[in-house]
Amino acid sequence: MAKVKAGKVELEYEYFGQDTNPVVVLVAGSGAQMGFWETKFCEMLAEKGFYVLRFDNRDAGLSTKFDKVADRCPYTLEDMADDVSGLLDALGIETAHICGASMGGMIAQIFACRYPLKALALTSIMSSTGNPELPVISEEALKMVTEVPPSDREGYIAHTAAMWRALWSKGFPFEEERARRYIEESFDRCYYPLGAVHHNMAVADAGDRRAELAKLNIPTLVIHGTADPMFPVEAGMDTAAVIPNAELLLIEGMGHDMPIGTWEQIVDGITENAGRLYTERKDYD
Repeated sequence: MAKVKAGKVELEYEYFGQDTNPVVVLVAGSGAQMGFWETKFCEMLAEKGFYVLRFDNRDAGLSTKFDKVADRCPYTLEDMADDVSGLLDALGIETAHICGASMGGMIAQIFACRYPLKALALTSIMSSTGNPELPVISEEALKMVTEVPPSDREGYIAHTAAMWRALWSKGFPFEEERARRYIEESFDRCYYPLGAVHHNMAVADAGDRRAELAKLNIPTLVIHGTADPMFPVEAGMDTAAVIPNAELLLIEGMGHDMPIGTWEQIVDGITENAGRLYTERKDYD
């Protein structure tokens, strides 16, 4: 892992695969560190012929942190999309496939809209367009994900594991050992709950992206679980309906997480969507 100056922030990042392959950038969700995109998942993508780039968003992991500014977020999702562009610039990468999950999906959407010459293809996973008419998260689930976890290690692990279990995909067995390992690694690497608060505020302030998304002209894949308690499946369906020629992949029983049992389907989806870029270009030529 390494750190680089990306515009106004420093971002921690890591690569997988051959640097001569097309780049795919993975953008994590609210409060999550780059480890959300687990090593094995990244290796699976690398085996498909990608140079995989994962990184810590601002206010997460080892990247730049922000102090709270009164009752508002000190930045926007647009700023976070600019971070992605700055990261690519700093690394000398001109174009990339962009993939994000949850808040990361929103950032990926915004990046594709703001930087059409840099975004080769878009994959939006368990995310939303910001459409105010969509079903909203239940108050119980909202409280669970926005509650500040305990600051002691065991308290944090117990609290977060309970949250994971409550929100886990109903169609897949709960992966206790995997969840605990990820939670422990996240706490030991960087405990910074204020970052998740800021991320959630930025999401709440983001607004409706449908008008801009309707202008996209790149291969797009929308992946969503049918049992998502955070962003109900209608959010994925709406995203695919808004973006021209977008493909929709609904995974039965998947919630607001990525069980190992979904990885192969998701990796294949990202790969096939990237392939659409070259097929469409060939057809156009």
